[in-house]
Amino acid sequence: MKIAFVSSEVFPFSKTGGLADISSSLPKEIAKLGHEVIVFSPKYYTVDEKKYNLEFQDWIGAMPIRISEKINNVYVHKGFLQNSNVQIYIIDFPPFFHRELYYTNDIDEADRFILFSKAVIELIQRINWKPDIIHCNDWQTGLIPLLIKDNYNWDKLFHQTATVFTIHNIGYQGKFGIETLGKAEIRKDYFYNFAEVEHAGDVNFMKAGISFADVINTVSETYSKELLTKEFSHGLDYILQYRSHDFYGILNGVDYEIWNPETDKLLKQNYNFETIEKKIENKKELLKQFNLPFSPDVPVIGIVSRMAIQKGFDLIANSLDYLSKLNFQWIVLGNGEKYYEEMFQSFSNFRPDKAACYIGYNDELSHLIEASADMFLMPSHYEPCGLNQIYSLKYGTVPIVRKTGGLADTVQDWDEMKNLGKETGDGFSFNDYNGFGLTDAVERAIGYFHDKKVWNKIIANGMKRNYSWTFSAEKYIELYQKAKSNRS
Repeated sequence: MKIAFVSSEVFPFSKTGGLADISSSLPKEIAKLGHEVIVFSPKYYTVDEKKYNLEFQDWIGAMPIRISEKINNVYVHKGFLQNSNVQIYIIDFPPFFHRELYYTNDIDEADRFILFSKAVIELIQRINWKPDIIHCNDWQTGLIPLLIKDNYNWDKLFHQTATVFTIHNIGYQGKFGIETLGKAEIRKDYFYNFAEVEHAGDVNFMKAGISFADVINTVSETYSKELLTKEFSHGLDYILQYRSHDFYGILNGVDYEIWNPETDKLLKQNYNFETIEKKIENKKELLKQFNLPFSPDVPVIGIVSRMAIQKGFDLIANSLDYLSKLNFQWIVLGNGEKYYEEMFQSFSNFRPDKAACYIGYNDELSHLIEASADMFLMPSHYEPCGLNQIYSLKYGTVPIVRKTGGLADTVQDWDEMKNLGKETGDGFSFNDYNGFGLTDAVERAIGYFHDKKVWNKIIANGMKRNYSWTFSAEKYIELYQKAKSNRS
């Protein structure tokens, strides 16, 4: 099959979170299965043409993309995904994409991704490539299934092209005013009378993707079930229930060529389970970088996260006084809501012997934290899949998570498994979203940390898990086949 994979961020060209990692790893794995994949993404200001060996496609020249009857000249660069032969086309329009942030609250935010969506379709026309599947990801690409079936239906190139829409996080839906219909040249009957693109009086890009894609999926089995409920769907449970026969959950995989403590070039010391004692050298290095005292008897809890309520930072804030009295050290990497950034900065300044934080994104540090920490904390309010808990398992860093979405699918609570007569647990989890659940899970983890026989068993269970893309990619091939069947 020929698959066009469309994403608003792709590692290493652009990244704000797990979507970038998935948009790099999954296309490469699908290509390994013998399919032709081309990736499409915007050219943000961070994309260095020389660094990534991008070639300007002068033979294409300026592509005129219309928004609100205004013609915008868009240009194209081509390169390859990291360590692969998978092509990536980068859509270049500086007035929209050369901004400080990839995603904004600017007045023209809808215009930015209308232009990107149309540019992808018209670029496919320019290169005269007939995809079997256009795989769209999150709200930024949510209009593409509609545009293919309506605005560009005149082109026979797309008559057999099926669309797949993947929901990575339904909390971000792309909601804009009714004037967006004119900007995107969407027919009004798709909006009025609670039609396919309307939700709560807005044009909703996420709902458009769900309504018009031939198949919809999300990134874990548990999250797919949660999205059918009012609690987790952010208001879109009704449309997902309507499309439930075409809605699937496929757990994300990880790229073990990048995330592997045995080969990771960003670590002070490589290791595997057979040489797990070497892991402590990374811990020493991390604490040294942050001027924290080292003790083999004091566990380090790492956090690499967007600082937001979704990620459980309100729970951490409400429990901080209690947690600060427990005998462990914190290393926190991330950014997000100003309140939580300032909270950790203040705590680190107040207790420089106990906590340190880095506000921002740092890929090298994220690897070192995964390899250095004894535990990794992810107390998310909801988590579609999550990748860091999977990285943690591989790195022998015991995850502490709330049992929701992909966290529930990938982390087995040690005590829960023990009560079932099994010693297969690889982390610690809690169900109820409250401070007691969080502090209880942390205290249990700290307690077992001092029982090295049990602790090494928990680490061994985690490091044996295999969440590579191989299995998940095969599931996506089945999904593509279902989409083609629905389209025909």
